[in-house]
Amino acid sequence: MRIHYKEKIKLKHYTVVLFDLDGTIIDPKIGLINSVKFALDRMKIEYNQTDTFERFIGPPLDYSFQKFFSLSESQAQKAVDFYRIYYKKSGIEENHLYPGIKELFEDLVKQNILLYVATSKPTTFAIDILNHYNIANCFEEIVGANLDLTRTAKKEIIEYILTKYPNIDPNNCIMIGDRNYDIIGAHSSQMDSIGVLYGYGSREEMNKIKPTYIAETINDLRKILLLK
Repeated sequence: MRIHYKEKIKLKHYTVVLFDLDGTIIDPKIGLINSVKFALDRMKIEYNQTDTFERFIGPPLDYSFQKFFSLSESQAQKAVDFYRIYYKKSGIEENHLYPGIKELFEDLVKQNILLYVATSKPTTFAIDILNHYNIANCFEEIVGANLDLTRTAKKEIIEYILTKYPNIDPNNCIMIGDRNYDIIGAHSSQMDSIGVLYGYGSREEMNKIKPTYIAETINDLRKILLLK
């Protein structure tokens, strides 16, 4: 049953927490939009300046290029390659951490809660980003997609973590993300989830997919995850 954090409930203590990256740890908007535009320009694909490129936040890139610009699979792969050229050079610098998230990680680590990143962004980029903000050492492992566009679905990423670390009990583990893909991945592994509303998912999206909790702010995450 979905429970809003403000309801009078006995919160469960989680010993392992999986975090999505884009829209949950960092706001990727500027770097992502500029990278998408760079790719489209290099592919000579027209787009409107009013296009809502935020829709690229969350799903795998190749899927988004195919869905939103009707590219073939091979064209989408080429667009992803161009995207990565810009992102590696400039896009990482155009992200920023959500205020308070670093302090949350530090407090969770102090309580011996194990943290992992589960992102559809390529692992190498995710590591670079978290190193850039000096928070990579908060995580047991940073797991993302492969550069060959395999293991991009959140379900696959979560399954990879649970397989590699068989001592993780899904009953004591929770997945946190801002889009339905994150919650679907958690559902597939029978683990609890938190849908956050400060990223790029909507309350309507979360109400439909039914995470265990809905958190409007990072302070709400603190109330759910940290022991008093």
